[in-house]
Amino acid sequence: MRNLRGSSSLKRCFVFIVWWTLCAGLAKGELLEELFQLPLFQHISAQIGRKHVLSVDGFGAKGDGIIDDTQAFRDAWSVACSSPSQSIVEIPAGNTYLVGPIDFAGPCKSKVTLKVYGSIVAPKDPGIWDGLNPRKWLYFHSVKHLTIDGGGVINGMGEEWWSRSCKAITFHKCNNLNLKNLVMLDSQQMHIAFTNCEEVRASNLKVNAPASSPNTDAILISSSTEVTVINSMISTGDDCISIVGNSSNIEVRNVSCIAGHGISLDPAHALSKVEHVLIQKVSLSHTKNGLQVQTWQGGSGYVQHIKFQFVQMENVSHPIIIDQYYCDSSHSCANQPGGAPHPTGGAGGCLSLRLSLVLSAPQTTRKTSAVRVKNISFTHIKGSSATEEAIRFSCSESFPCKEIELEDVQLSSSSGGITTMFCWNARGSTEGRVYPLPCPSFVDSVIEQKSIPGVISYWKSS
Repeated sequence: MRNLRGSSSLKRCFVFIVWWTLCAGLAKGELLEELFQLPLFQHISAQIGRKHVLSVDGFGAKGDGIIDDTQAFRDAWSVACSSPSQSIVEIPAGNTYLVGPIDFAGPCKSKVTLKVYGSIVAPKDPGIWDGLNPRKWLYFHSVKHLTIDGGGVINGMGEEWWSRSCKAITFHKCNNLNLKNLVMLDSQQMHIAFTNCEEVRASNLKVNAPASSPNTDAILISSSTEVTVINSMISTGDDCISIVGNSSNIEVRNVSCIAGHGISLDPAHALSKVEHVLIQKVSLSHTKNGLQVQTWQGGSGYVQHIKFQFVQMENVSHPIIIDQYYCDSSHSCANQPGGAPHPTGGAGGCLSLRLSLVLSAPQTTRKTSAVRVKNISFTHIKGSSATEEAIRFSCSESFPCKEIELEDVQLSSSSGGITTMFCWNARGSTEGRVYPLPCPSFVDSVIEQKSIPGVISYWKSS
């Protein structure tokens, strides 16, 4: 605290001397420049610009991976967040810090940077969370101008957690957030979640979990705006990147997704709005899905102004999906049975209906509300499909998909067979070469054709 008070006194001294100089008429020509070259002024300037650097070791952290260092992290954050000058909290290299559930709460008085040079690991025992929220481990909330980087590792020790519901690192109501140069391993479930955040930049991240690990989404973006995810490598057991309700102005660029479930726009079943999303220069390899927009039956809101471009796929099971009949439930959803075909199904009864509904068009449909889907473009999408059906647009009777654009889409079979495109109540246009062969409602770029109720467009390309 003496250092902080001293810095404040120096600032007041600095301002007074400059004011006196100006009033005295000395700030002319080279006189002011010479004044600032004096050692006193250089020392004052250095003191004013100096950042407050803290190490968790200085607060009692052991860094042996055995002793609980949670309180040391909590104390270091408290000092940094309450400091009026910009603070840096260092997690030293070569050490492993065992950290339990912890809140990094704002608002802070100044900018804070966490330099993760070493490793942070979660407790293996889920019992540590008894009486606490299991969905929170490292929980940042209401913090502005936060930067986390350093090249270190954050390990969620998630194997004991994969049958539960939890998150590793959550940023809630954080603005001007910069997350970069980190390695995330084996999250309890979801690795990184941005909820109700603004102005987020995530870059140079490596996120890894076994392909068999359930619900280990790499990055969740929920109810957030102005989020950029770039230059990252992801390999997990669930969504590479998931963008959900009330999110806008999202960019994903130069991201590699291996295994898992691909990139998903997945608005919730309640009122949801997702718009102005750009996914570009992305590669997907051996993923269950590729680029998908899936909305819940009975929901409301919209998904619009979405661009997928310059995407390379390798052996992806379902490369392109728009599905307004998504059902992730053990019970039948509103339009099932007897509704429009469901592409890949959720859990339980939804999945069991897929085959019969694809093979025979339903005689009747029950119209329900739906999240509106329009103005979705797929441009320069190339690669191979592990399944015969490479593209599927399964849209609502009440609110058919509109303005779906396909340009230079070339998806061949990874096994050398045929690929197909499936359409249900989808309207759009094509430009350039599109493979597999487009549905009739996409053949002419100037004529929109409405799907005939009860008839499924199911085209094959050899």
